[in-house]
Amino acid sequence: MDPITQGLVGAAAAGAANTKKELHKIALTTGFVCATLADLDVLFRSASDPLFAVEMHRQFTHSLLFTPAGALIGAVLLWPFFRRKTSFLTLCLFALLGYSTAGLLDACTSYGTQLLWPFFDTRVAWNLISVVDPLVTVGLGILIAFSFIRKKRRWSIGALVWLILFLIGGYVQQQRVINAGMQFVESKNRTVDDYTAKPTIGNRLLWRFTYISDGNIYSDGIRAGWFSGINYYEGDSAPRITPATDFSEIEGTQKWRDIQRFERLSDGYLAWHPRDKNVLGDARYAMLPTRIEPLWGIRIDRSDTDSPTPFVNIRDAGPEVRNRFTDMLLGRELTEQKR
Repeated sequence: MDPITQGLVGAAAAGAANTKKELHKIALTTGFVCATLADLDVLFRSASDPLFAVEMHRQFTHSLLFTPAGALIGAVLLWPFFRRKTSFLTLCLFALLGYSTAGLLDACTSYGTQLLWPFFDTRVAWNLISVVDPLVTVGLGILIAFSFIRKKRRWSIGALVWLILFLIGGYVQQQRVINAGMQFVESKNRTVDDYTAKPTIGNRLLWRFTYISDGNIYSDGIRAGWFSGINYYEGDSAPRITPATDFSEIEGTQKWRDIQRFERLSDGYLAWHPRDKNVLGDARYAMLPTRIEPLWGIRIDRSDTDSPTPFVNIRDAGPEVRNRFTDMLLGRELTEQKR
């Protein structure tokens, strides 16, 4: 999640557990700060290895096993500010409650979080909520503000209830989207090897349904209205790229190893960017749910197989993209279903 939402959820967890009015502001502050510490992994970078930062994001700092250590670090950092107002053990408890929400909340989004590191490198992604959701954040902010001002734990409990209701709503929407997507795939007489359903940015109405079938990646937009039913927007497709067959001529090189690393990070959803054939992207993410124009990828230079592979971000948020996204979000019919 975004840092503000992350901090608010951490504050809610610590505030809901606190029973002493005089410690309530300390609990909220500690929970907020410690919940955001895990995201300091964005500082882990290597000039000689562009993919290092991508691999480290949501890795050990978000692991359940690392949670006590992360909480202890947070408590030590905050102890000079609160040492005259509470005990170190109590501060550690607030820190633990706050920090523990970091990995779990991020796992509710779509990017993938290594909750079970170092035993497993699986990136858990429950795809229940967007990384940025203003409605969730505003609600949490209001409730935590009341909790801070009035020093009442019930407002913190209310914040947790607010979040849980949104997560439950996300699960319900996700199942509706998956059912609609699988029905559409069946109508096309396609067999599904793998699929994923992710909410688009800032909402739980419009989803991206991406699936692999017969060596191709397909991506469709599905609007699951609470009262207006399902709107299905058939989208683009592209050949799925597999390193074992598509890059066999450079096997064993640094480029080969980097492509394999990026394949693991992309969960196998690799496709060439349609506007830049040198960029191999993660086809699970795009500005529009109906397009396979990856938001990020690696730049491939087959003539230089021993240099580090550049990681690139590609964004197209022009008027045409914004208008098309809005049309799908509002459930409008599109004059052009496919490009």
